Amino acid sequence: VGCIGDSLSSGEFERHEPDGSMSFFDCFDYSWGQFFARMTGNTVYNFSRGGMTAREYLESFAEANGFWAPEKACRAYIIALGVNDLLNLWGEIGSLEDINLEDPSKNKPTFTGYYAAIVQRLKQISPQAKFFFMTMPVQQLDADREKLADLHAVRMHELAGFFENSYVLDFRAYAPVNDTAFRERFYLNGHLNPCGYALTGHMVTAYIDYIIRHNMNDFREIGLMGK
Repeated sequence: VGCIGDSLSSGEFERHEPDGSMSFFDCFDYSWGQFFARMTGNTVYNFSRGGMTAREYLESFAEANGFWAPEKACRAYIIALGVNDLLNLWGEIGSLEDINLEDPSKNKPTFTGYYAAIVQRLKQISPQAKFFFMTMPVQQLDADREKLADLHAVRMHELAGFFENSYVLDFRAYAPVNDTAFRERFYLNGHLNPCGYALTGHMVTAYIDYIIRHNMNDFREIGLMGK
């Protein structure tokens, strides 16, 4: 399984230093992907880094780290991108019309175009792979950002309908609201703490299990993938 994402997929801890500065640490062993790996016995790659955007992943990060290489092909990919693209950098979200099915390099330069191109590139190295697109939990941010997060969730469902073998981990609909009480328990400053990443790992595991049990025919030959 490959986990493609930003700081929240990397087990990032945010520390506020005594001088007022902030330090950020990607601690992959604490990522929800590695909790998922330990719970299920899967091999999970962290194809992620703090601050990652769909554009950077597509245009430089994946290539620089060898993530398009056939030997890194996975049976499933969990893609959790959009926070930095939309909520922090205010990028254009775009639509399904931005996707060029014949040549992903010709997708329009929008979040949807970049995101879809990542999926298209991964399908080239792993044609039968399953894809899980993750939405953002409700975080009680300002109204403009919450509206963008709502639109992001709509787009994830549209992409899951557009690409075969694709499903949505709809944290916006089913994850706990990240309110004050949640943050007191599961956050370390602006990012999750170890318990928060462990909780997310449990949610990802339970959600994928639910999807598999309700779509058994889709996963019946998963053991033969790549054979």
